[in-house]
Amino acid sequence: MTSRTTSRPSIIVVMGVSSSGKTTVGALLAGRLQWEFEDADWFHPASNIDKMHAGIPLTDEDRGPWLRDIAAWIDRTRKLDAHAVLACSALKRRYRDVLIKGRPDVRLVYLKGSEALIARRMAARHGHFMPRELLHSQFEALEEPGADENPVTISVERRPQEVVAQILTQLGLP
Repeated sequence: MTSRTTSRPSIIVVMGVSSSGKTTVGALLAGRLQWEFEDADWFHPASNIDKMHAGIPLTDEDRGPWLRDIAAWIDRTRKLDAHAVLACSALKRRYRDVLIKGRPDVRLVYLKGSEALIARRMAARHGHFMPRELLHSQFEALEEPGADENPVTISVERRPQEVVAQILTQLGLP
């Protein structure tokens, strides 16, 4: 593996609560950078999706194997010297530690918005397995990234293209 620094990420983890725009912003960002895009939702086992469909919040026990699978994908991607954007809720510090800690080339982008704004977005969304009733539990579980996590924090009050432009500027990427 090549020597990596925090100034040039190989993986960007776009985090936030459900409906904060992780997938939209992440896919746009990956497209602009011509990097691979992955959505952490694709890593969930069927049992997790079934629970969320039923309106049951996931437990840390439910999330453990899911987070380890994502971390393994991150490590494989880094080992290949590839670049990718990952959309992942990563609501708690301990979850982010599984994905990012010890990986200086993995950068965190936090999409921040009020519960009222996100609830309006979620109401307009159709066909997603996360029911609106679970949004409040996401905000209750959210541990905003601390300065020691070196996050890029972006308000989601703007259009996705503007959010992507802000991310690129803050990360010093073209």
